[in-house]
Amino acid sequence: MTSVALAVTDGMLHFELSVAYEVFGTAPDAVAVPWYDVTVCGTDAVRFGRFRLEPDHGLDRLRQADTVIVPGWADVDVDPPAELIDAVRAAHEAGARVASLCTGAFVLAAAGLLDGRRATTHWAHTEALADRYPEVEVDPDVLYVDNGSVLTSAGKAAALDLCLHLVRLDHGSAVANVAARRLVVPPHRAGGQAQFVATPVPARDDHPLAALFPWVLERLDQPLTVEDLARRARMSSRNLGRHFRAATGTTPLQWLLTQRIRRAQELLETTDDVVDTIAAATGMGTATTLRRHFNRTVGVPPDTYRRTFRSRPRTDPTVT
Repeated sequence: MTSVALAVTDGMLHFELSVAYEVFGTAPDAVAVPWYDVTVCGTDAVRFGRFRLEPDHGLDRLRQADTVIVPGWADVDVDPPAELIDAVRAAHEAGARVASLCTGAFVLAAAGLLDGRRATTHWAHTEALADRYPEVEVDPDVLYVDNGSVLTSAGKAAALDLCLHLVRLDHGSAVANVAARRLVVPPHRAGGQAQFVATPVPARDDHPLAALFPWVLERLDQPLTVEDLARRARMSSRNLGRHFRAATGTTPLQWLLTQRIRRAQELLETTDDVVDTIAAATGMGTATTLRRHFNRTVGVPPDTYRRTFRSRPRTDPTVT
């Protein structure tokens, strides 16, 4: 999936368009894998408030793309332009992977791409989507839905989650994590499917836990406890828990587990180490323990995950 086409027309939301262009249009520094060739496709110049955007190509160019991104549609009470609907449908029929951001789901639904499929959109418009397109299984409680060749996301932040999810599918978790760090966002949030995420860490150097996080990440092979983390942070376990909840939205132990899973993902992608070795390197102890936590968190066993990403480049993404 090397080419990405952004389908634009008057009535599109500029934030979602900007998110897609930021993720796919700019390769993170020090990533050695080939990045995306991004084009903006539309019929005429598109206006976003005071701004004016000139597309690179017409909508017919969508058929040549590997991935088509449909940004949010501003007025969901108005039908999207017929030429946009036809172009998106034709691109999918030609083999493109089609993803909508936020209310872009209304365009995919109008094209018939969501018939009989589970989908989502911004929570404020899920009822309207379900009413207008009863053949679509609308799920209002998820960040995004991946149906393989058709994907939909919820509101603005979820649009970024879905874009990073696509990077992860194309290049693996290590590269997606590098892309997320450039954007200063969590590498992944649960999309209503398997949780691949590494929980965010504070960006401020003066945060009470700023020094603790890198210390922990250097010792994932060790059997760390909450008491160990509290002692290192020079605070009580209860105080540590409060700071963790405020900074990451989760508990110290859950954060630690997700870091171990994230490290296991990277080792599965970039090394030939057996599962026992990876279990030891991530502090899981045994292959059985790693498989249990990995399967529950990621949704597939470690061996299946490795086979999936062995088709991706095995170059260290941080080495040019």
